[in-house]
Amino acid sequence: METVDEGQAMEVAAAASAWPGPSRRSHLLQFLLHVSKRLDLRPIVKYSALEFFDARFLPGLPRKMGFCGARSGRAVRSWLIEPLRDSNLELFALVAVWIASKIHEMRPLSVKSLKALSDRVIADQHFTCRDFADAELVFMEVLDYNIGCTNIAFIYLEELLIQFREISKLGDLVNMDVCMEILDVLYETEDTAWLFNFACPLAASTLVCPLNAAFPLTSKRY
Repeated sequence: METVDEGQAMEVAAAASAWPGPSRRSHLLQFLLHVSKRLDLRPIVKYSALEFFDARFLPGLPRKMGFCGARSGRAVRSWLIEPLRDSNLELFALVAVWIASKIHEMRPLSVKSLKALSDRVIADQHFTCRDFADAELVFMEVLDYNIGCTNIAFIYLEELLIQFREISKLGDLVNMDVCMEILDVLYETEDTAWLFNFACPLAASTLVCPLNAAFPLTSKRY
């Protein structure tokens, strides 16, 4: 059985931990949020796509491209990731949107509509409908076909807001749009992105932020 040189393995692990880098990650998430707005996606579709792309695909890609414990020692092979260009990563962001729409929408986005959008928003590369299909296969393999959508902060946020409004009139003061803006900022900020690993507590904290703004705590001296 072949073994990986320890020094080489350490280099691969270091590269994986640094991937994709703050600048590239910020660009890709801004791209995904931009296309979500262009497509007028429902929030559940947008946040599912963010979960698939940012929390699963980007962290899993180094493992599938090299050593890093790829299942059966085999890495994903595709021209879409060899070499790995920003335009190809933007294609994968659109694929995340496509998969999320197929899960949550009765009439999911068509590959033709996404291809037309990609021609307008992705520079330096024009992808075909076949490229989208190939990218979906790569995307799913990197995710190990894990497209569960239960542990998403937005789902908890909706559920908690319904419960809050049932027990208190203060719930009517919570603006869901403000809550979603908070989630978007947390996603875009690398130092706070880890909070999405704790979806339910994050949703609860996000829920009370607008209330804290409306009713700031004041100290009184007696």
